[in-house]
Amino acid sequence: MPKLAERAAPEAGVSPETDYFLWTQGQAALIRTGRWAELDREALAEEIADLGGSQKSEIRSRLTVLLHHLPTWQFQPQPRKYGWRATIVEQRVSLDDLVTMSPSLRAWPAEVVSKAYRLARVRAADDTGPPERSFPPDCPYTLAQILDEQFHPGPEEPDVI
Repeated sequence: MPKLAERAAPEAGVSPETDYFLWTQGQAALIRTGRWAELDREALAEEIADLGGSQKSEIRSRLTVLLHHLPTWQFQPQPRKYGWRATIVEQRVSLDDLVTMSPSLRAWPAEVVSKAYRLARVRAADDTGPPERSFPPDCPYTLAQILDEQFHPGPEEPDVI
């Protein structure tokens, strides 16, 4: 069976716009076989640059989900659900993984926490019932609290369903 690099040779007319997956596989095959002159250098450079941007976007997205669940956990009038805790843990672990893979983005969560909280506040209000204005207008948690695996806001509740 041929290797992926051999199977994914670039096809004429394939671009990131026409078939992104096939184009990426073709570009990878060209790199692996040292066929540098055939690379779609401009598009490839743009895609590599976009990869960094997607990590920033993923950090902001995970921070938004986490900031959605922290006030939901804190203000939910009904018994808390285990799934919320699991989501909080998952987002914290994933955020840690992202900044471990790209240490230069360690300061990024602090830069976007306010924007992430604005959206998270709307989502938390939808989940818990009280109107959005009943939640603090600015993020009530420090970044250290947000990322701290031991931090769960609100009163302790032994019963998590």
